[in-house]
Amino acid sequence: MVAPAYPADVLVRAARIRLIGFDVDGTLTDGGLHYDGQGGETKRFHVQDGMGLVLLRQAGIATALVSARRSDATAVRGRELKIDHLHLGESDKLGCIQRLAQERGIALDQVAFMGDDLPDLPVLRAVGLAIAPANAHPWVLPAAHWTTPQRGGEGAARDACDLLLHAQGQVDALLAHGEHP
Repeated sequence: MVAPAYPADVLVRAARIRLIGFDVDGTLTDGGLHYDGQGGETKRFHVQDGMGLVLLRQAGIATALVSARRSDATAVRGRELKIDHLHLGESDKLGCIQRLAQERGIALDQVAFMGDDLPDLPVLRAVGLAIAPANAHPWVLPAAHWTTPQRGGEGAARDACDLLLHAQGQVDALLAHGEHP
């Protein structure tokens, strides 16, 4: 298998990761908020992002969704994917990630986080691997160790998952398996 050209320093960081947290709006979605006439909300999630999250869980890397917004659509998607830690309506994302790391007995340098805007900045600055989607706000990009080729909601989370799987030597086994996990 030909691996993407990941920067060496990013691979070193990614090899240590035991937990990855994702902001939702703008990373797992395109950032659009869709409301119906009764105030209900819908979101569009990319199926390849979901597969990446499933593969991480199977590889022993814990996953978390950490969003400042409460969303039934996100809760449904998180449960469907069997996300390890689902934190919606979380205004203190850094505090949440710190608690999760402590509960799992890992240091922050073993945590990755993917975010796209100012509420994610404290977490991105604190973790061992900070990831931003290609369409992250320009003020956030300098805090990222790596920026995905894809935009949020269009495969960016899968890019992050694939990076971790590659850095931790999981890809060949996944390709040999060759079917839905």
